[in-house]
Amino acid sequence: MSTPLKIDFISDVSCPWCIIGLRALDQALEYLGDDVQAQIHFQPFELNPDMPPEGQDLNEHIFQKYGSTPEQSKANRENIRERGAELGFVFNEGNRRIYNTFDAHRLLHWAELEGKQHELKSALFAAYFSQLADPSSHTVLADTAQKVGLDRLRAEAILASNEYADEVRALEQLWVSRGVSSVPTIVFNDQYAVSGGQPVDVFVGAIRQVIDEQSTVVNPAD
Repeated sequence: MSTPLKIDFISDVSCPWCIIGLRALDQALEYLGDDVQAQIHFQPFELNPDMPPEGQDLNEHIFQKYGSTPEQSKANRENIRERGAELGFVFNEGNRRIYNTFDAHRLLHWAELEGKQHELKSALFAAYFSQLADPSSHTVLADTAQKVGLDRLRAEAILASNEYADEVRALEQLWVSRGVSSVPTIVFNDQYAVSGGQPVDVFVGAIRQVIDEQSTVVNPAD
């Protein structure tokens, strides 16, 4: 029998470990097959909420925020590229910048209402990390929405307004109030959390544990 599983995936589209975590989670769910009936809800988190519209050079940003040298940053990116490749995701090198992602989160909020949130989230990761596009650009966001089958005109109208801004900010505050301080954080059934871009087998084990514990609660032993 397939067990329902609610998954809240708290992340930012400019976070490389978030796409690694998502790819691993997707593959874990594929491996588990009919054992799980998962519903993934992508929740907003901004790594750089005060980032100005022009963005910031990646190496400069990493140094200011974490103290990492360009050499350390390059080594970290190589590790990320290797992890991505193992999961079938391409991290391309180039003139990398960090951008504000609030409008992307607003569009993702709308996409969930349209049943296309997972598709848009994956496409936004690809746009930023594989195509080196600017995820704060309204043109890039509208193009990406259109690619996954969302109404482009509706997307443009949302981006030109403040629609869903209050909802996104409320959700950001909610997850911070629940203790989320880094991403990705993946919460199963509002109770169990896994943090970071974990390997596939870690997600498989975590999900099986959640299912077993849920089964014990629903069908307690005589």
